[in-house]
Amino acid sequence: MLIMAVDLGKARTGIAACDNGFLAYPVTVICEKRKEVLLEKVAEEVKKADLVVVGLPKNMDGSEGESAQNARAFAESLTEKTGIKTVMADERSTTVMAHGFLNETNTRGKKRKAVVDSVAAVVILQSYIDSLK
Repeated sequence: MLIMAVDLGKARTGIAACDNGFLAYPVTVICEKRKEVLLEKVAEEVKKADLVVVGLPKNMDGSEGESAQNARAFAESLTEKTGIKTVMADERSTTVMAHGFLNETNTRGKKRKAVVDSVAAVVILQSYIDSLK
């Protein structure tokens, strides 16, 4: 079963995958601000997935703001476009965790900016997979 994750961003969107049920890995980062074009590009990336986990950016108090509403709307549009089931997963602190992992590997500068969103998608997906166990 192929499970993929989307870490939706305003400028960059990270994609991760897991095909063995144990370990998530980064796939790509899509640099796109236009919602319609982003939807097309994400749909192309996840077309072989059995399930897509979309990060839900809740506020630290657990409430949902505009970003969470946008993520829910994106997930709904992705399901409509692809027919693939989507589930939402709390993504609080995932970017902070991704930066921590990149600090451990001494990934800096342009290279860091290029991968941080896919690493955040890995954190979202790995947390989801771990919650199933």
